[in-house]
Amino acid sequence: MSDGGHLDRSITRGFGFAIALTSVTLVAEALGGWWTNSLALLSDAAHVFMDLFALVLSLAAIKLANLPASNRRTYGFHRAEIFASLINGSTLILIAFGILHEAWGRLLHPEAVKSKEMFIIATIGLVMNLAAASRLHQHSHDDLNVRSAFLHVIGDAIASVGVIIGGLIMIYTQWYVLDALISVGIVAIIGWGAVRIIREAGHILLEGVPAHVDVDEVVAKMKAVEGVNDVHHLHCWSICSHITSLSAHIDIEPDYRLRQGEIIGEIEEMLDHDYHITHSTLQGECSKCLTGPVVQQLRHRPRRSSLCSHGHGGHDHGHHH
Repeated sequence: MSDGGHLDRSITRGFGFAIALTSVTLVAEALGGWWTNSLALLSDAAHVFMDLFALVLSLAAIKLANLPASNRRTYGFHRAEIFASLINGSTLILIAFGILHEAWGRLLHPEAVKSKEMFIIATIGLVMNLAAASRLHQHSHDDLNVRSAFLHVIGDAIASVGVIIGGLIMIYTQWYVLDALISVGIVAIIGWGAVRIIREAGHILLEGVPAHVDVDEVVAKMKAVEGVNDVHHLHCWSICSHITSLSAHIDIEPDYRLRQGEIIGEIEEMLDHDYHITHSTLQGECSKCLTGPVVQQLRHRPRRSSLCSHGHGGHDHGHHH
């Protein structure tokens, strides 16, 4: 088996382990919140739900990447991830409003909470989160997808710490308003995450330029390649959260038109290495050839003039997958 295949299987196993632990945490905190009458635990369960969805989405993205493209779907099913993100973000906002409504009522009329049981369940949740995070951490530097999932789990661990501290304080003080206050804090985290998810998904659907790409910087680096006169008709967009595409016309200097394929290959390598742009379509052309002395001398030989005006017998499309 290749190193890449072994890495994919290891990452998939890590996600499977994290999903199993997070699912147990979700059930424990949801049932525990209902049993102990703790809105903070129920809020943390909602936060765990957000993280579980992110983990499932990340694993689905790995699986979708291995599905073959077809004549009907030349990019495969990668965009399914974006639709799932929109549904997830919208659902989380509804959950957040529901928790806020309940929290407001408890701020006005505090209710008793089984603080000791709440503390124990939140501690179990924290242990589960840390175990899941440890499995993802080893690959968090290899894959952006894994790093995102790892940060989600760490965020939930931090929320669990907040619930644990609140539980400890309520055990000794019976200050039950704190349960509602912790819930509001967790709702703020959930709401911020949900809005970010919806904004990023909408940006991808509108084919906006990915956050990690500076178009002016990309153009400058492309122009810096020897033999490039200009770059125009450049478009950069995302297929999904981890696949970036770019298309552009590369205007080649007349003296370098015979090296057009080599120049385009160099640009593709730079795009992949510097910006992780793995799907590029670059069209070579030679605008100076249209008015340069070469064409003027060969105006009575249209076939060779055509060759000159388009580089090597027409447009050269460089594809890098």
